[in-house]
Amino acid sequence: METAINPFDSYAIEEGVALKERLLAEDTEGEFEVVAVTMGPPQAESVLREAISLGADRAVLLSDRAFAGADTWATSLTLARAVKQFSPWSLIILGKQTLDGDTGQVGPELAHILNVPFIGYASKVIDIKRNKITVKRLSEERYETFEVKLPAAISVGKDINIPRVPSLRGKLKAKNETIPVWIASDIGIEENDAGLAGSFTQVIKIFTPKHEYEVKMIEGNPDAQSEVLFKKLRELNLIN
Repeated sequence: METAINPFDSYAIEEGVALKERLLAEDTEGEFEVVAVTMGPPQAESVLREAISLGADRAVLLSDRAFAGADTWATSLTLARAVKQFSPWSLIILGKQTLDGDTGQVGPELAHILNVPFIGYASKVIDIKRNKITVKRLSEERYETFEVKLPAAISVGKDINIPRVPSLRGKLKAKNETIPVWIASDIGIEENDAGLAGSFTQVIKIFTPKHEYEVKMIEGNPDAQSEVLFKKLRELNLIN
């Protein structure tokens, strides 16, 4: 089966590369690196090569039969163990959600495990320094601005940027890059904590909920209609 980058992760990659470019422009003596990490089967390597073509410096594939069947918590725990291998690190950028599970849980769970601040639905990185980041995020009714210390984690959507097109140089680098594959023992995670064995939940069935509506006409004069409606609302415990 052909693999492809989750669209929201494309924005995360672009933001990571753009922030690196911004930091290098402000701190010419600094050393900054963008590392793409994914957990999946061997064929997920092609996704990481695409990430490198888009500007990531290197990539790591987490692939082990022990990781199969992971729910969001087991996935987050596995990613957290991998992130610790890059210590010290400053910022994790994730797509806000996947297109299959569509839960948006991995970002906050990952940040919780790593004990770092998390900002979801980031729409703009206003400022970033070596020790702090200022982020604008979209809430349900308004925009909010947060300043948090680094290290931290953020999740992004399509509002944050426009992903670049891979350059010829990027494609050549991606083609020739060696992508290491890490298994459970490489990141120090017990098999009982990973994959299906380490999952608290299991997807038994995926379906679209059926919505049923019932329309009932109330006859009579306004007083009689009000009395019937009042009784019905009490039966449904919608009023006392």
